[in-house]
Amino acid sequence: MCGIAGIVEYSASQPTISEALLKRMSDTIAHRGPDDDGQWMSPNRKAGFAFRRLAIIDLSANGHQPMTTPDGRFTIVFNGEIYNHRALRSELEAKGYQYRSQSDTETILYGFAEWGAEVLRKMVGMWGLAIWDDHTHELFCARDRIGIKPLYYTLQGGRFLFGSEIKSMLQHEQISASMNIAELPNYLTYSMTGATTLFEGIHKLAPGHYLRLTSNGDLHTEEYWNPMQANCENRASQSDIEQEIIRLLRQSVKDRMMSDVPFGVFLSGGIDSSLNVALMAELMNRPVDTFSVGFKELEKYNEMHYARRVAGIFKTNHHEVQIDHTDALDVMERLAWHEDEPNGDPTCIPLHFVSKLVRQSGTIVVQGGEGSDEQFAGYGWMHREMRFYRSWWKWYAAMPEAVRSLSYAMAKPLFASQGQFLALDYLRRGSRRGVSLYRGGGVDVVATLQERLFTRRFRHLYESSDSLAGLIQSDLHDRKPDADFLAQMAYFEFRHRLPELLLMRIDKVTMAHGLEARVPFLDHRLVEYTMMIPESVKVPRLAHEGGETKHLLKCAVKNLLPHDIIYRPKQGFVAPVNEWFRKPLKSYWESEVLSSRLVKDSIFDRKALESVMQRHASGKRNDGKSLYTLLNLALWHKQFIG
Repeated sequence: MCGIAGIVEYSASQPTISEALLKRMSDTIAHRGPDDDGQWMSPNRKAGFAFRRLAIIDLSANGHQPMTTPDGRFTIVFNGEIYNHRALRSELEAKGYQYRSQSDTETILYGFAEWGAEVLRKMVGMWGLAIWDDHTHELFCARDRIGIKPLYYTLQGGRFLFGSEIKSMLQHEQISASMNIAELPNYLTYSMTGATTLFEGIHKLAPGHYLRLTSNGDLHTEEYWNPMQANCENRASQSDIEQEIIRLLRQSVKDRMMSDVPFGVFLSGGIDSSLNVALMAELMNRPVDTFSVGFKELEKYNEMHYARRVAGIFKTNHHEVQIDHTDALDVMERLAWHEDEPNGDPTCIPLHFVSKLVRQSGTIVVQGGEGSDEQFAGYGWMHREMRFYRSWWKWYAAMPEAVRSLSYAMAKPLFASQGQFLALDYLRRGSRRGVSLYRGGGVDVVATLQERLFTRRFRHLYESSDSLAGLIQSDLHDRKPDADFLAQMAYFEFRHRLPELLLMRIDKVTMAHGLEARVPFLDHRLVEYTMMIPESVKVPRLAHEGGETKHLLKCAVKNLLPHDIIYRPKQGFVAPVNEWFRKPLKSYWESEVLSSRLVKDSIFDRKALESVMQRHASGKRNDGKSLYTLLNLALWHKQFIG
């Protein structure tokens, strides 16, 4: 796990690549790799790479990057882990490749030399990587299938820059930081941006994609993997499906225990983290190191007693930390810097403290439970949306469009006056032809509230987040026109919220502490399998009908975990922002948001912002999540835009 950055000057009028610039780029992300750094320039000085190393595999100097093939043709910088690199190595050695290290980086390098972009389909793991071809003067970049690792890029002034984090690219004197105002509605709606970033001109390479930059500056991107890879349904019996899920999970956990440094598990006491512990314990001859975080004086948010129970059952080496609002206040600005883009998920706060605990313990690699809820319908709102889709939405959508539009217009004043913006947004979307119901689990500051928050100058933007949902829905329809509604929800999560919000959260916050996070539930082989399982098997009954969230996974793990852990009420890993913004952090929010340049530059209407806080502080609404989204935006803007 590392940090990478680089430059290619394909037609810049004044070449700017220097060792000093590359060193600044790597130093800016030193937290991602405290063990080593490296810089490299191509012989013609048209390309340059910068690197920071967190040594996990082959701790010797032989794992140093940038790494070049013996013939000098290919040079790589790589961030991530390839769990099957030894098997690929054997295949490449049989073809005559001679290794100088034990690192997975060298396997990617020789694999690319042998198979080109096809090497990506052979690899199991997570990655953001770049490879320079000194014969063709072309650059190849790739991001892993799921999007566990980030990769950003920009083309400006005849040069191409890329990096694991945007801040390294901003070290170039020709790259200025300005806000991409057109992307702001996506951030407000989804708590994270879409295909591009909130920085003008800076983009994300999408999960499961690679790009090629030719010597004349032509940029080509191509998808090499999609979560709907197998476009068919799994017709096996439920018993066989359960057994296959556990087999794939066992393999995934085993693969992710590959490490030359200490590793552990984030443990909340929920089914996902507890299953990680159970499967790791099967494979280890020492106690598993487990780590939990809780909240002082807010017991209803704590899951510590569940975590302690699991730790006791599996006899783990357990560690805990507890925090309060003063701890949160101390790190909010630092988090905004580490996140690069504003991330509207307040879980970043407790994640920061538990990651710090992990690193202080001497543990370098930690496993998390991300991706399980998306595959197994583990969120309560998924069941709510399915119930809504099967009843009210179908009835409402069947009405004449004129009637739907009239209903929205009549309800708008009343709903808005009561702060019922989410309910109003359902009516808004239902009144428009072709607008999809589902917006993802990250839906936050909805369009009907944005209409109030934006000043007259920017109010035209408030519905623009509809297009992101529409693009994802259209893409799925082209691939699988008969996809059931649960598959539609899961696809949206995998194409946006999971990689760009949840996985960026865990990447940026853990790497801020020089810590590598691995996510066994997101092994692509497991994802391909679970995406074929029909809705009727995953959710035979909705929660309101006596069913349960994550039904299929709970059935599959019945012999691995205690009944009370499997069927405990789902709490979720959250921060108590409703309470914090109602009292102790209210004045901080007001000073940072109401006095921000976002208000001074007349992007947001101050009175509308005040009304959101007043409604929340009075107890009429629980808008802590929206308040955090706005605060995080203001802190980001202050640090990066000015």
